[in-house]
Amino acid sequence: RTPERPMTTTEPGRMYRNLHHREGAGWLAGLSTGQAVVVGAACVPVVVAVGAGRWSAAFGWLLVAAGVWVLVTVPIRGRPALFWLVDLCMFTAGGVVMGWAAWQSKAAAGRADDPDAPDLPGVLARFRFHDGPPLADQRLCLIQDSVDGRWAITGRLTHSGVAMASAGESEGLAAQLGTMLIGVAHREVIDRVSLLVRTVPDDGTDYALWREQHEVDDAPELTRQIAAEIDRTVAAASVRTELFVTVCGTEHSLRRAAKAAGGGVAGRAYALYRVLDGVADALRGIGVTEVTWLSSAGVAEAVRTGFNPAAAAHLRHQQLTRPDRAGHLSWSMAGPVLAPTPAARHYAHDGFATVAYAVQPPVGGTSFGSLGPLLAVRRAGERRSLQIHYEVLDPSHARRHVARTRFRDTLIADLKATRGFGTTVEDQQRHAGGHAHEAAVAAGHALVRYTIAAATTVPSDWADWGIEDAAAGIENDAADRFGLLRLELTQDAAFAAACLPVGYGLPGLPNRRWQR
Repeated sequence: RTPERPMTTTEPGRMYRNLHHREGAGWLAGLSTGQAVVVGAACVPVVVAVGAGRWSAAFGWLLVAAGVWVLVTVPIRGRPALFWLVDLCMFTAGGVVMGWAAWQSKAAAGRADDPDAPDLPGVLARFRFHDGPPLADQRLCLIQDSVDGRWAITGRLTHSGVAMASAGESEGLAAQLGTMLIGVAHREVIDRVSLLVRTVPDDGTDYALWREQHEVDDAPELTRQIAAEIDRTVAAASVRTELFVTVCGTEHSLRRAAKAAGGGVAGRAYALYRVLDGVADALRGIGVTEVTWLSSAGVAEAVRTGFNPAAAAHLRHQQLTRPDRAGHLSWSMAGPVLAPTPAARHYAHDGFATVAYAVQPPVGGTSFGSLGPLLAVRRAGERRSLQIHYEVLDPSHARRHVARTRFRDTLIADLKATRGFGTTVEDQQRHAGGHAHEAAVAAGHALVRYTIAAATTVPSDWADWGIEDAAAGIENDAADRFGLLRLELTQDAAFAAACLPVGYGLPGLPNRRWQR
C-alpha cells in the first residue's frame, strides 16, 4: 500500500512530519470493505447458533470466526496472514505446477530473430519500447506499459548531491521539489514522476584512459609504483552515482492530445514532448544541472546495467574509445543473460543477487536528504539503488478524496464519542490530519501518492560476504531512520521497482476513472 500526503510542512525548518495515511483505510475499525465482509460473513453462523440456543455450536463457530479474523486483519510484515497464504500458494504453484524455470535470453541461446525486440523477464515483459519522432536530432524512447495503460519517457540527470548542502539550501531544494509536484498536478498529460538514484562500482575506466593519454614516459620508477598502489587502493572503494527521472501519463490523459497530434505512437510522443521542457526547468530548480532525455539505446543501457552492474565498465569504455559505436545496444541484449528460478527472499540475475525493500517513512518526521545513508555502500563491488515514485492527483480528484476522508474520520470520531468509547491518540491524529489535508489542498497544495523502493546488489559468488550480509547492512543503515519492509515472494517485481528507470513500482488507483 502507498501513503498519500499533501506536499506541505507542519513547522519551519528541515523537519517534515509524516502526516500521511494509507490507502484503503476502512470505516469499521480500520478494516477495508473486503475485510469487513469476510469477518461479517464469518460471524453470521455464530449469531444464528446463538439465536437457536445451540451454545456448543455457537462456541465452535466463534473459534472459527476468531481464526478468520486473525487471518484477515492481523498484519504480519505488512500483509495479513491470509494474504501471505495466498501469495505463498501462488508462488509455489508457479514454481511447481506451472513449471517456472531459469530464464535465459534468446540472444544468449542463439534464438534472437529481431535484435530490436525486447527480451526481458518477469513483469518487464509487459513493457513495449518505441522510437518516437525526431526531437533535437534524436529519437526518444517511449516506454509503454501495456497492462496499466501508461506511456513514459526517461532521462538521465546530472546533480551535485545534497550531502554537503546547508540547512537553508536543503530547505530551498525541498520547497522546489514541492513546487515541481504542484506543477505536475496542473498538467493534463503527465501525473507520475519517478526519481532513481543508483550507485555504480567504479572500475577506473575513465581514469585509466586519462592516464594512458597523459602519462610521462621518463617518470621515475618509484613514482610509478606509488601511483599504481594509490590507484589500486582508491579504485577498490570508488563508486559513481547515476540518476534518472521517468515521467509518465495515462492512456486516457494522452488520448486527446495524441489525437490532435496525429494519433498513434507519434502522437503520444508529441504530447509528452511538449511537457519535457517544463519538467527539465523544474528539475533544475532542485539542483539538477543537466537533463538528457534518452533514446531507445540509452534506456536499453540503463536496463542492462541495472541487471548487470559489471556491464557499465564495458559500455563506458566503448563510449570513450569508440564513440562511433556508443549508443548502439540493441534491446535483445538489454536483459539478463541468465536469471535462475525466482527465490522468495532475493532475486538472482547475471551472477548478481538483489534484495529489495519498501521504505516506510517514520511517523516522527524526517529531514530532506535523510535517505542518503541507504545509498552508502558497505563494501567495494556492492550497489545500492533507491527509487521514489510520485503520483500527483489532479486538483478535482484531490478535493473529493480529502473531503471523503475527512467526513469518514469525523463520523467515526463522533460515533465513538456518542457511544461512550474512548478515543486514542491515533484517532485524534487521524481526525486532525483529515482537516489538515483538506485545508492544504484548498490552499493549492498537491495531494501526492508515493512509494519508496530501495535495493542492494552484490555478486553471487561472494562466499565471505553474501546477499544476506548485504541485506543486513542496508537494514542497519535504515535503523532509527526508516522502516524497511522486505518484499518477500515478489523480489523480481521489487527489483524492477527499485533498480530500473521504466516507471514501474506504484500500483494504480482502483477508482482511476475519476481522474482526468
